[in-house]
Amino acid sequence: MEHQDGGADWDGPEGFAPWDGRRVPVTLLSGYLGAGKTTALNGLLARADRPIAVIVNDVGAINIDAALVARRTSDAIELTDGCVCCSMGRGLLEALAGIRARPSAPDHVVVELSGIADPTRLIATANSDGFRLDAVTVLVDAEQVSAQLADVAIAPIVSRQIGAADLVLLSKADLVSEATIGEVSGLLAGVAPGTPVLDASEVLTRAAFLDLATRRPGGVADTPPPQLFDPHETTVKPLPVPVTLAELESLLDALPPEVVRAKGIAVDPHGQRLLVQMVGRRRAITQLPRAEDQPPTDLVVITARRAG
Repeated sequence: MEHQDGGADWDGPEGFAPWDGRRVPVTLLSGYLGAGKTTALNGLLARADRPIAVIVNDVGAINIDAALVARRTSDAIELTDGCVCCSMGRGLLEALAGIRARPSAPDHVVVELSGIADPTRLIATANSDGFRLDAVTVLVDAEQVSAQLADVAIAPIVSRQIGAADLVLLSKADLVSEATIGEVSGLLAGVAPGTPVLDASEVLTRAAFLDLATRRPGGVADTPPPQLFDPHETTVKPLPVPVTLAELESLLDALPPEVVRAKGIAVDPHGQRLLVQMVGRRRAITQLPRAEDQPPTDLVVITARRAG
């Protein structure tokens, strides 16, 4: 049975901090039925070069090369490269608790939501102990989305999914004309103004949508190689040291609408490290826990052209 909510509540100690206080970034992968989420996850696991945990409703639907499987149980598949694919079972919180119980943290967690799930209902769960929401990424079928948004029965679901997105990945764009891509881009801009729209084939072929995450091998300061993001452009903006919260907000306000991701570590006048993140429309400036304390960095800004 598919769950749209978090399932049973986490019953561990309040404020529990596994892995010495590290918080693992979580990507919620959403999209209406048939948008291509499972295909995207298969590609991600085939290309993963670091430990990733993937949480799905049906482990059996993930087609993994047998040569990559180290161990298989009824609700999990462990791979030889350190990745793991887990069933959502009785809810997302339970699945996260299973990952939390592992001695080593994954580098990233990707949660495939059911085709009718509202991502906003799972944002709080993604921020549970040991984890933090990194982005809501929504796959949209370029061939079907116009009809979906015109269908009174399913339009509310599709609209909520798209409206919750930090990043929209347009799938099956090769099946439609350039004119249709332009029309779809206009529709998406109306449902989710200011949200970056990328061609899924350009991003998923390199599993690059996870490379937009804040925590990468080497930390926030590790700037992704530009070739991962073609046709993306990576630039660096110096952050004053120290810098006030108002100054940081002004700097983010001044970024162009094409920004897909911005990230960096600032230090305020009191010496507190601040994690600065911007994913699509969503932004957050939060104090870094002591376990994640890192030297101040510049602000890494990734921009991209819109589909169409």
